[in-house]
Amino acid sequence: MGRVSQAQARENRERIVATAARLFRERGIAGVSVADVSAAAGLTHGGFYKQFESKEALVTEAIAYAFAEQASRLEADPALLDGYLTVDHRDAPGVGCPTAGFAGDVARAAGGEAARQSYADGIAAYARRLGTDGEPDLAAVSTMVGALILSRATAGTELSEQILAAAKTALREG
Repeated sequence: MGRVSQAQARENRERIVATAARLFRERGIAGVSVADVSAAAGLTHGGFYKQFESKEALVTEAIAYAFAEQASRLEADPALLDGYLTVDHRDAPGVGCPTAGFAGDVARAAGGEAARQSYADGIAAYARRLGTDGEPDLAAVSTMVGALILSRATAGTELSEQILAAAKTALREG
C-alpha cells in the first residue's frame, strides 16, 4: 500500500474532524469512541492515530471546527433567531449549535483544558457576533442556549415547545 499524499492526509484530517464534531454533538464526547469516528469517516483506526495523538486532541479541534462552521452559517444567514429556537434545530444536535451541543461534556472536563479553552473562545466569538458595537451579548447567548438545552431535555412533551417560544419572545422583547 502506498503512502498518502499531503493533500489526501489533509482531506482525511478534515473529514475526521467534521465527523467527530457531528458525532460528539449527537451522542456526547464520552459516547463516541475513536473507532466510531474512524468508521464514520471511512478511515481505519490506525489512520486516526496518524492524524491525532489522542482523542482529547480531536475533541479540541472538533469544538473549534463546530464553532467555525456556525460562524460561516451566521455570515450566510444573519436571521439566527428565526432558525435557532425551533423544533428542527432542537431535533438536529449533530449539525446544531456547538454551544449547546458541547456544554455538558465540556463542563465535565471531557477533552481537557485545551477543549475547555476552545469552547470558551467559541462562545466569546458567538456572543460578539450577536452583540452590537463590539460588545458581546452574553445574555442572548445564555437565553438561546439554555432554552435549546432545556427544550432538548424535554423533547416529546408540551413543555419543550413552550420553552422555545418563551425564549424567542423574551429575546425579541429584550
